[in-house]
Amino acid sequence: MKAIINATIYCPVNGLIKDGTILFDAKIQAIGKTVDIPKGTKTIDAGGKYVVPGFIDAHTHQGLFDGSIGWAGSDGNEMTKATTPEVRGIDSFNPSEPSLKEVIRGGVTSINTGPGSGNVISGEALVVKPIGSGVVDEMIVKAPSGLKVAFGENPKRIHGAEKRTPSTRMGVASVLRNALVEGQNHMRELENYLSSAENAVEKGESPPNPPKRDLGLETIIRVLKREIPIHAHAHRADDIATVIRIANEFNIRVVLIHCTEGHKITKFIAKSKFPAVVGPTMYWVSKPETRERGFKTAVELNRAKVKVALQTDSLTPMNYFPILPMSVIKEGMSRDDALKCVTINPAEILEIDDLVGSLETGKDADIVIWSGDPFEFYSKVEQVFINGNSVPLN
Repeated sequence: MKAIINATIYCPVNGLIKDGTILFDAKIQAIGKTVDIPKGTKTIDAGGKYVVPGFIDAHTHQGLFDGSIGWAGSDGNEMTKATTPEVRGIDSFNPSEPSLKEVIRGGVTSINTGPGSGNVISGEALVVKPIGSGVVDEMIVKAPSGLKVAFGENPKRIHGAEKRTPSTRMGVASVLRNALVEGQNHMRELENYLSSAENAVEKGESPPNPPKRDLGLETIIRVLKREIPIHAHAHRADDIATVIRIANEFNIRVVLIHCTEGHKITKFIAKSKFPAVVGPTMYWVSKPETRERGFKTAVELNRAKVKVALQTDSLTPMNYFPILPMSVIKEGMSRDDALKCVTINPAEILEIDDLVGSLETGKDADIVIWSGDPFEFYSKVEQVFINGNSVPLN
């Protein structure tokens, strides 16, 4: 058992607790100003320091792209066809990928990672904790966390260059619609088979042969049944609107990824009730659809009551992650809302808020001790606990 004492605890649920204590092992056992500390507990004096929940990056590609070794480490885009719902990010994730070492130094303790945006449907994402294990299965918080799909320039450029659909935005939308319809058809086949098999058993007859398995359609069926959302890469306002249009047609759940021009259609997005994972913002304008990237987008969406999280997309080194909430505060977001955008909001968006995202009794002990206010530039991460275990910063 461990206890952090004399801390300024800053939590998106419990607010600010001065001279507070957190008692924990793998889980948080107690938190508050007065906590009974059992005999034999290891105490950590955090006097003059801040303690916050581990940050959560809700959209990255960490572990799937190792730029240090070029093509040999590029395992995040299976761009041999426009739809690959059967692929799974977990099968490309490399726990030894160098950029994962930067995650802890940014005070980040959970990341949602997975395939890139080269295809209209790219594959399954997953949430992991950077705990230093050499086996991804031991790092998983949730898998799958969603099915990655992409709109806009990426899929139409990549597949259009190969003279195959899609080469336009309407082609992108049609490819996704067709895949969803194929999923509906396969789902009906399965339902009809199960019904026929039950009737055959009741009559003492041999059941019919089942439909052939299709891993990709099985994943799409999970989307159609609303078991998992699509994580929809969309920068331009019209692409965001197309995502929402298709989602309404098929009654599926959506997490809006990037949402770069979301500030242009805040009311439309707010009406959809879909959350937005905004960013990356601290990088060059890499293509026309990202020309209007800026921290104002997250601020305006948050003001419109859209649930917002911030992300690096792995284009910003994760050790600089704390600059993201600092920047939205400079743009006019409250400090409390900025904290939510990197803790409880992404936890709720990824549906892992029963485990992480705040400092509450019963949740995982993912705790970060900062030298000072985490939103002050000169403050730094001093100690990180994941699942109650101290994690090295280098």
